[in-house]
Amino acid sequence: MPSTRILLFALLPLFAACQTFNDKPANPAAVQTRLQGELSAEAGHLLFRPCQEQRRFTVKDSGDSGLTREAALLFAENPAPLFADLRGTLGGSQAAGVDGELTVKRYYRVQHEGHGCDDPNFKRLIVRASGHEPEWNLNVSGKGLVLERQGQPPLALPYLEEQLPDGLFNITSEANGQRLQLWIAPQRCVDSMTGAITHLAAELRLDGQVQRGCAYYGAARSD
Repeated sequence: MPSTRILLFALLPLFAACQTFNDKPANPAAVQTRLQGELSAEAGHLLFRPCQEQRRFTVKDSGDSGLTREAALLFAENPAPLFADLRGTLGGSQAAGVDGELTVKRYYRVQHEGHGCDDPNFKRLIVRASGHEPEWNLNVSGKGLVLERQGQPPLALPYLEEQLPDGLFNITSEANGQRLQLWIAPQRCVDSMTGAITHLAAELRLDGQVQRGCAYYGAARSD
């Protein structure tokens, strides 16, 4: 075999290695971050200021998050700033007076009233669900669940979680002679009392009674 051909074959693995290490995605996926903070409207644009920060970001809706539509509905009723819980990517911006751009991929909740930046339990929460008539609130963390109902003492219980198709899941508990089920569905939900908009709908079943409400993921779960 001619020496030139031998040399070419010898260099083939080197070429392959160079291809392996030098190939980079043309458009690498940006790291998504979950942020909570103040959402306001200014000069026809949405601006976001994270909790405990002074930085401001112009908001770009990725197109399918629905944030622009939801914010417009709430601002039409009350132009005051909103609390927003969002997931997206941070980047630079050429706009004056801002510190960058937030491209929103998903919203978890948008609201005028309710738990905001000062929620001390948010970091430990897996999911929070609540409803009205009668009032109820259910907090789920890695240590168990706590059900709060109007006129009754808090009920703390262990639980089991079952994942179901299409993003559905349910939380069940059978303790102290009571059976509790919380069904969660990935569905837009509007709180009937506060107008808050969340990304999850909830149904609480307790001892045969069914109560419906809204829900959202806490910081301990952001899928």
